Amino acid sequence: MKSLELLLKDEAATIELGEDLALALKAGDCVALSGDLGAGKSTFARAFIRAMADDETLEVPSPTFTLVQSYDLRIPVAHLDLYRLAEASELDELGFDEALSEGICLVEWPEKAEEVLPADRITLTFSHEGEGRRLRIATPEAAFNRITRSLAIRSFLTEAGHAGARRRHLSGDASVRAYERIQTHDGEPTKILMDAPKHKPGPILQDGKYYQQLAHIAEDVIPFVAISKFLRKRGFAAPAIYARDLDQGLLLIEDLGSEGIIDADGRPVPERYIEGARLLARLHAAPAERDIAIAAGVVHRIPDFDRTAIKIETSLLIDWYLPWKRGAPASEAERKDYFAVWDHLIDVLASAERNLLLRDFHSPNILWRASRTGLERIGIIDFQDAMIGPTAYDVAALVQDARVTIDRDLADRMMDAYIAERRASGAFDEAAFLRDWHLMAAQRNCKLAGIWVRLMQRDGKPGYMKHMPRTFAYLERALSHEVLTPLREWCIKAGILAPESAN
Repeated sequence: MKSLELLLKDEAATIELGEDLALALKAGDCVALSGDLGAGKSTFARAFIRAMADDETLEVPSPTFTLVQSYDLRIPVAHLDLYRLAEASELDELGFDEALSEGICLVEWPEKAEEVLPADRITLTFSHEGEGRRLRIATPEAAFNRITRSLAIRSFLTEAGHAGARRRHLSGDASVRAYERIQTHDGEPTKILMDAPKHKPGPILQDGKYYQQLAHIAEDVIPFVAISKFLRKRGFAAPAIYARDLDQGLLLIEDLGSEGIIDADGRPVPERYIEGARLLARLHAAPAERDIAIAAGVVHRIPDFDRTAIKIETSLLIDWYLPWKRGAPASEAERKDYFAVWDHLIDVLASAERNLLLRDFHSPNILWRASRTGLERIGIIDFQDAMIGPTAYDVAALVQDARVTIDRDLADRMMDAYIAERRASGAFDEAAFLRDWHLMAAQRNCKLAGIWVRLMQRDGKPGYMKHMPRTFAYLERALSHEVLTPLREWCIKAGILAPESAN
């Protein structure tokens, strides 16, 4: 167990701590609230539940007489008061184990059932100290790290001039990044807190490097800051950065809104997708900068989408998807043939037009700003993994949106809009672009098929598997170009695609 102590100078500080811990705790956490009468246990619990509900007016009655109050929130919360518990064994009758398996349990008067509460619980002990409260937190290391991270974010906001800012959970993604919506002062626009701790090195895979290094995945926030600076200078709507801590991986950035390019039923809004295609054409009309300085002695050099990066991504199909699909790993012969195919296709890409490649330019990362005009209508986020590579890549990512089904008519309209813009801006080799579009679409979908399985098996996130049928429908379209014939034949032979997909 690890511990820390805090001085809560008044009730507002206790409420603020409830908000901070609501962003740090997760399902399975049991929080034992101990201490003197009137020391702040109920104030903390009420603030925690209201923050989790994002409702400052939520009625949070004391569970003194009911023993337990349950809240169906972003993470379910059970608030228990064990003062009237006759025996520790009665905790089972309150549904404690089930509540803890599904959510968070806040337990007042834990001393009444100490012997049956989880040994790895988080204990908050409140005591009076002058006009304020002294709080001692004892917790297992994993929860300690989450709590201290949340407290570090609070300190970051205070140092940025936003003491007392209201923090609310916004989202997480398939990476280690998490986001909060920050209300700094009444009447001011909200801001976004990006919590992006440095990547921990993974297992060495090749040439003394781990996956993030081989695939050029951002390992800190420096690339995000640099790409945002570049895009904004070019007139694109990337978030402004108001405060940053590069070492801790914390950024306070502009809130570009919450309206996306899909409708309430999850269907693409054609106008918005087509405008996204035009934006890419304008981005590709002028060369990108390679080196971007963001501070004295801090320069981000945008990496190339090189052979190593392309192959380490396509390896996800054979390393994760194929064993899941067949129940057995690929043979050495299959692996040799697969990577030989990709070596040939990468050779083809040597003649591709190259520019800034945002990497994940699709619906989760594109915002629609109806009140703006021109380039300002499209807000761009989540571009920290940008590289220099084939311009066709981002067009493929948008036209074959990994999270949304794009029908053939809309796909063709997007392609037409992009090509028309490129023709208007100068020389453009349409035939080469279309070849490269199919190739990049195939590369991206081979990667995604493996990622969905990896997220399910390694990361415990099975929800992404719902995208698999769409991914393969897109892959089959990508493989329709003659340059992809060797890859299509390999996929059929390996049992990944049915023979009729060749037609």
